[in-house]
Amino acid sequence: MDTILKDISPVIQLLITMAAFSLLPFVFVSMTPFLRFTIVFSMLKTAMGTQSIPPAITLIGLSLILTLYTMMPVFDDMYQAYQIPYSKNQNVIEALDASSKPLKEYMLKQTRQSDLAFFVEKTRKDIPKTPEELTLWEVAPAYIVSELKTAFEIGFIIYVPFIVLDLVVANILLALGMFMLSPQIVSTPFKLLIFIAVDGWSLIVKGMVESFN
Repeated sequence: MDTILKDISPVIQLLITMAAFSLLPFVFVSMTPFLRFTIVFSMLKTAMGTQSIPPAITLIGLSLILTLYTMMPVFDDMYQAYQIPYSKNQNVIEALDASSKPLKEYMLKQTRQSDLAFFVEKTRKDIPKTPEELTLWEVAPAYIVSELKTAFEIGFIIYVPFIVLDLVVANILLALGMFMLSPQIVSTPFKLLIFIAVDGWSLIVKGMVESFN
């Protein structure tokens, strides 16, 4: 493998590098905590019933900043792993391969074994003996599936209190005979009041950041 990487011409290396950079948005959105942050924040806004408040761009910006904050040690390891082989032989392909290892290690920590086993069985006949034998493209889909499940679990836990409050308000309005008044109009201010009282944004952000191993 090392011999093949060294024999690649500089032109081919440049083309592969350009293709790799074109995949950066996909890598950032799918292989980092950005996926979990955006899903949970979107479900939180829906549960609160505030429609377009806060704006989607605000939640995306918050997710971006929290992703950079959470992943900074991993990004630093990736940069260091890239620099060492590149400074030795100026081989971009070998450097990119080395820099992907810290990202793979991060994803393995967040990936459920059952999800990983499924994708490994579909691509291999022999089970790898060590995590180092796994490729990034075997770990990535398992990580995405695991993150989706985790994000929806967190979103469900956040959703439940708001649903309970909606039911309580709806029953009170029904008991008072206010059939024409929408329960959501009445419950939304109470949702905001309770959310502010418990410092909801701080609790959710801290919990989300600490949820990563």
